[in-house]
Amino acid sequence: MTNTQVTLLQIDNYGPWTVTPEPRREADLQTLQSRLYADVSQFVGTRDGYVFFTRFDNIIAVTNGLSLEDHALLQESVDNRYPVTLSLGVATGRTPAQALSDATALLQEAGSAQDKNRRECLEGRTIDDAHRTDGDVQIAHFDVIDATGEYTDELNAFDTFIEIEQGYASLMRYMRRAHDSLAFFVGGDNVIVVCPDLEADAYEEAIHHVEDEADVELQVGVGRGDVAHEAGMAAKHALEGCRANGTRVELDW
Repeated sequence: MTNTQVTLLQIDNYGPWTVTPEPRREADLQTLQSRLYADVSQFVGTRDGYVFFTRFDNIIAVTNGLSLEDHALLQESVDNRYPVTLSLGVATGRTPAQALSDATALLQEAGSAQDKNRRECLEGRTIDDAHRTDGDVQIAHFDVIDATGEYTDELNAFDTFIEIEQGYASLMRYMRRAHDSLAFFVGGDNVIVVCPDLEADAYEEAIHHVEDEADVELQVGVGRGDVAHEAGMAAKHALEGCRANGTRVELDW
């Protein structure tokens, strides 16, 4: 049984800040967002978590193993180096989507994302060490079968991007609706999905759904662990098993 700890990181009052005292240059905003994401990813990553940029002003992290003190330290680090601050909602759940829903509700109850009086909130709870297990996190690492041969070396770069994104969108919707999972595009032709306790047949069904809906062929490796890094590395090794064996689904347990 999984018990995923999810953190929602939200930039405080970001929308109004981008146009005050006048609209800021888009290149500057994109640079700030990308640097902030990189710093958050490095901070959480050194503590064995995973971070996903989503909309950049809202960042989602799998933070099993991080304490509330770790979260507060991240807020302090961002405040010291950026012209914006972060509010954080932390929650746990048997499914990743439920944990994210609870984390989101905590921030919404604290105030609007565009409320100038909501600043550096830290709401929620983490998993006590006594309740952590080796199977708390399940990560599935999907990629497109022969993406280079099918798309990269055959289509122009933008059309390739469209095809890959269509496959990602189909997978993201399906895994959210069917299994309360959270899927994130992580570059190239790779999608990482944070899942509840699922077995091979659930992944087979997801692959068939995407192929039928988006005409994109996927393969997936799946791993478990007490933190995202451990589960993710197991998933990467399982995906290498797919490539070596010509299989569509490999589980690393």
